[in-house]
Amino acid sequence: MVTAPLGTDGYVVAVDVGGTSLKGARTATGGEVLETVEVPTGRGADAVDQVLSLCRSLAGPRTVAVGLAVPGLVDSDRGVVRYAANLGWRDLPLRDLVADELGLPVTVEQDVRAAGRAEAALDRDGAGGSLLLVVLGTGVGATVVFDGLPVVGDTSTAGEFGHVVTRPGGLACTCGQRGCLEAYASAASIARRYHAAGGDRSATAAEIATSVDPLALQVWQEAADALGLALAGATVLLDPAAIVLAGGLSRAGSRLVDPVHRSLQQQLAWRDAPPVRLSRLGSRAGQAGAALVAWEAAAALGTGRPAGRTPAPRLRR
Repeated sequence: MVTAPLGTDGYVVAVDVGGTSLKGARTATGGEVLETVEVPTGRGADAVDQVLSLCRSLAGPRTVAVGLAVPGLVDSDRGVVRYAANLGWRDLPLRDLVADELGLPVTVEQDVRAAGRAEAALDRDGAGGSLLLVVLGTGVGATVVFDGLPVVGDTSTAGEFGHVVTRPGGLACTCGQRGCLEAYASAASIARRYHAAGGDRSATAAEIATSVDPLALQVWQEAADALGLALAGATVLLDPAAIVLAGGLSRAGSRLVDPVHRSLQQQLAWRDAPPVRLSRLGSRAGQAGAALVAWEAAAALGTGRPAGRTPAPRLRR
């Protein structure tokens, strides 16, 4: 088990397990990144071996804990990846595998929830105690964070925001429903709809976002309207202090934020919309969140308190 003292001399290993790459880092207290490594991700057992190898390469005598951020359906309490389609994992006891290999405390958090925790840590002196993070990439995911902790749900599946129906009877979604937000506002669906309507078939979602082509503007506005409608429901239900947009589509900057905020406000007749902003951590958010949760585990080990219930350390921007 851990022998290194908790404090500035120690560090955690944080790994963001993505579908295409593993992003690993040694992270000190306060979020200072001491070293980073990125390697391609395989599938199945190969991906597990890569996670173990990367953790071994980053861990050392002063490592106090390991934090992993993983896509898909994750049972954080048990450290089990219930299902991660792009990685080919099902019911994988990832926490135990890494802990047995390294002899260290290990935490496993769903990647969007981890990113939300990191963004909320930055916002602690700003927006307030609640935050809704929406990740817009190949799919659409979300998490809501209250007082530093994400809402997990009874079956650990809270945050499947992409499958909120915004157009009843609309376009077919890969989940089997029709009219899902993801069928209109994900990067994949934006490109697909633009191509199907006669647009340049080589255009990516990022290019569509910045195009002045009337068809591109129409497809992009439809995506913003669908997102604004879904966010209006979330706002009325949750009353977040801020809405944060992340993922690949967030690179569009104000071309994303402005129409989404307008659409959101149009749906809210009786109240002001919460502020909508871009992620401050960008592609580092999942890794930063994994580090936060790992530091909590290290703190809990030293205090006897349950992991995940100690205050998260503040992050440096």
